[in-house]
Amino acid sequence: MLVTLIIIAALLAGGAVLASLQLASNRSTQLTRSGTSALYCAEAGLSAGRLVVAAGYQNWATSLAASSAGATTEPAWIAAGIGSHDLDGDGVADFTIYIRDNGDEGSGVNNPAVDNDLQVFIVATCTKYVDTPKRVEELVLYNGGTTCNPEQLGGQDNNGNKNDGC
Repeated sequence: MLVTLIIIAALLAGGAVLASLQLASNRSTQLTRSGTSALYCAEAGLSAGRLVVAAGYQNWATSLAASSAGATTEPAWIAAGIGSHDLDGDGVADFTIYIRDNGDEGSGVNNPAVDNDLQVFIVATCTKYVDTPKRVEELVLYNGGTTCNPEQLGGQDNNGNKNDGC
């Protein structure tokens, strides 16, 4: 009877260890899955904000001043330009975006509140997955606009050199 009791206790302990290992494996798989989803969420935010940031050059100065002071909140002009930040339709914003300077001073003293080369980093952070937050950054360039020149090779905006206006 004592031998049977020892064997049953050993089997129960082994079963508990196996259950613990399986739960840890499931948790690891869940974190990996939500980490991948969070990365995709942040990339979607970056994609949504790219054109808004590039077109909003006149607002860069105030946003850079805020981010240089440590603010990582989304400026109102970016939020208004993007519109809904809800990717999955649950009514809750899934990402935030702000901009920061790219360290473009050539003199050695960096001033993150001032842009000197018409380039800034867009920083998109996924806020949907709190266990696995992800952040992506992309350097964007403001190039103003292009002059309409339909006579150039290929035409303006690849319109096939049609000389009927731009």
